[in-house]
Parts: sequence; C-alpha cells; structure tokens
Amino acid sequence: MNDLSALPADFVWGAATAAYQIEGAVDEDGRAPSIWDTFSHTPGKIDGDDTGDVACDHYHRTAEDLGLMKTLDLDSYRFSIAWPRVVPQGGGAVNAAGLAFYDRLVDSLLEAGITPNATLYHWDLPQAQQDRGGWPERETAERFGEYAAVVAQALGDRVKDWATLNEPLCSAWIGHLEGTMAPGWTDLTAAVRASYHLHVGHGLAVQALRAAHSDLRIGIVNNLSPCEPATDRDADVAAARRADGHTNRWWLDPIHGRGYPQDMVDLYGVDLPVKDGDLESIAAPLDWLGLNYYFRNVITDDPTGPAPHAKSVYLPGVRRTAMDWEVNADGLEQLLVRLSEEYGASKIFVTENGSAYRDTVGADGQIDDPERTAYLDEHLAACARAVRRGVPLAGYYAWSLLDNFEWAYGYDKRFGLVHVDYTTQKRTIKGSGRRYAEIIAAHRRKARRAA
Repeated sequence: MNDLSALPADFVWGAATAAYQIEGAVDEDGRAPSIWDTFSHTPGKIDGDDTGDVACDHYHRTAEDLGLMKTLDLDSYRFSIAWPRVVPQGGGAVNAAGLAFYDRLVDSLLEAGITPNATLYHWDLPQAQQDRGGWPERETAERFGEYAAVVAQALGDRVKDWATLNEPLCSAWIGHLEGTMAPGWTDLTAAVRASYHLHVGHGLAVQALRAAHSDLRIGIVNNLSPCEPATDRDADVAAARRADGHTNRWWLDPIHGRGYPQDMVDLYGVDLPVKDGDLESIAAPLDWLGLNYYFRNVITDDPTGPAPHAKSVYLPGVRRTAMDWEVNADGLEQLLVRLSEEYGASKIFVTENGSAYRDTVGADGQIDDPERTAYLDEHLAACARAVRRGVPLAGYYAWSLLDNFEWAYGYDKRFGLVHVDYTTQKRTIKGSGRRYAEIIAAHRRKARRAA
C-alpha cells in the first residue's frame, strides 16, 4: 500500500453518486421527466438503448446502500438531488413527496454517522424547463436559484456541505456543442450561452444557500484535465493552450473573479449575455473547490475541427481504462497543485476519481478488479504527493459507490466499488471496494496513534 501519511488526520473519505444514474423510480411520487429521461429514450443516443428508468433502484434500496457505505467505513457520501423530483416543472410548485425522499436519506446518513455532501445539479434539468429554453436562457438560472432556496430551507439545518453544480463543462460543451449528452445539441452559440447561465445559476444558488443558513460550506465541482501539446510544434502548443482554455480556464477564471478568458471569448465569437452584477455574483466567495479528475489530454492542432480547434491524440503503449481513457495519476497531482498555486484555493476536495473496467464475476460470486485497485492506489498516492507540496486537500470521494447508468455509455461501463447485477439488483463489494475500506482503516489507525 502506498504511503498516504501526508494526508491530514481529519481527511474525509467518501464515495459519490448522481441521482439519475442510480435512483430509478423516474415516474414515482410526483417526479417529472428530466432531459436525461428524454435523451435516453431517444433511439440511438445511448449504448444498448439503455435508460435510467430503474438504474440501481436506489430510491427503493436506500437502506441497503447505506449498509454498504457503513461496510466501506465511509466518512461522507456525496449525492445529487434530482431537480425534477423536487420542483418537477423547473419552477413553481414544490413536490413534497420528492423532497421527503432526500429528507429521509439525510436523516439516515446522519444516524449512520456518515456526513451528507449534497450536489444541487448533476445534469438532470426538468424537461419542462428545457421546453422553455433550457440553460441557453437566463430563466433557467433564475429557476435554479429558486430551487436551491427550496432545498436549502428543507435540508440546510442538517446538510452543511453543498455543491451548486457538478461538471458544468459537460452540461454546456458535451450537451450543447458536441451533442453526445442531453439535450443533444450541436450549437456553439447555445453552448456558450449555456455555459454562462450555468455560472449565473451557480451564483444565484450560492446566494440562496447562504441566505437559508449562514453556516453552510459551499463549493462547485469542475472536471479538469491537463492539456499538454503532442509535439513542440508551435501549432500544437497553441492548440494545447486553447484546449486548456476550453477545458479548464473557462470554468475556473470566472468563479475566481477573473472574468472569462479573453482568448476564448474571441475564439468562440459569441457575445456573453452579461447583466450588471453577474460577474460579481459568479465570483462569490466559496468555502471549497471540487475537482473531478479522470485523465489528461494530449493535444494536437485541428484547424478544421470545431472549437477549440484542438483534438486529443491517442498515445500508443499507455494503460487505458474501458472508457479508453489514459491512466495518468500524475495529472491529478498537477491539477491539485495548479488549483492551489495559480488559483489560491484554500480547501480542495477530489469529488470524483475512478475507473471503468470490464469486471468478471468469479465462480464464488466475487469480483476481483486489480486494475481498478491499482488505479485507486496510484491516484491516492498522487493526492498524498500534492499534500506534501502544500496543497490544502481535505478529502477524496471515489467514483462511484455503485456501478450505475453511465450516461451515453449505458450500463456497459462499470465504475463502482460495488458491483450491481442489474437483473437482480444484487450488490457485491468488489476487491477495489475492500481495498478502499482497508486504506480508510489504516489511515484512521495512524491518525489515532499520532493524536
């Protein structure tokens, strides 16, 4: 096992999930469709034409899944709240039955000694709000702020750790520019406007959370990737800079009061619909930053491709996951140091990190997944190296607690520490899950000895 002694004694050990990926019960207790219900039911959009209709049936199996969290000895559970379950039409009437599900979940977590960490938005925009224009329209940001107020009033007395948005890059770029995630658009103007209104919504949600309870710890979660040139050619170096702007700076600069990077504004050529006070609201002080990390990008110039006119290249001879993503733990250390040194982050959580592999259930019913276990070990070692370099890293959330509906990849790609048989819904802790529990226990023993 790697030396993780640099991690602080109060380091938070957690696992993460997202509502649409695990809950199921898509038409129960007043929940209305989200854009992901619509997208997944559109033929050809999801591998295997899978949907999240049942997923892991977490809505009905919460007690069992809490038991798994206790077995893994988690400090904290990061989950998302489904907007269409709580405010089904995007705005207006609140669905008490939907809100009650999260009320029960929070109470159960606290009773189990597990700290809830709630994300307000993990991509499941109510379809009714999409029908009114979705994230390219300012109204969606305003309705998001109202939804945040509802949830904060209901849960903020017990939930103290909050993220406004999860991976707004995916919502804007993949959902509105690349078209492979909901709502499936391929429109640069719409994508840029969506990115901006996601940030406006973030700012309004921060205001709503702070107004509800003054003691909340609020952050935002971005998925970031190092963007390195494939060669030392000027064109590739410039392309890597553009890719970094598209992937990292566009999402980090505004929330740190730097505005939007001018080189990317010029590249996109889309006027941002800025109103007085927006940029200040977007840059409202946060208590922590969340980093989701999976891979680095090695970039080459792509002048005829879509913005940012840069593409990732496939390096031969490197380890890759079942997602075809390069395994590169050094990239996690690099990003953590960048958030600390370049952006002055005072508290960081790795809010997602994990790997998909083709798991095999053994004759004894167990799942041995040495590749995922190695990935976990290597990336936790990178966390420890970052701490030794002065990074204020406060915790790590493995992605994911459960195998789940992996968006456009359907059920083929498995990230879980816990295996799910989707036919029977049987849960089995994998070898990687057992290793994670061992790591947590070992760290706690060292912390107690040092106290």
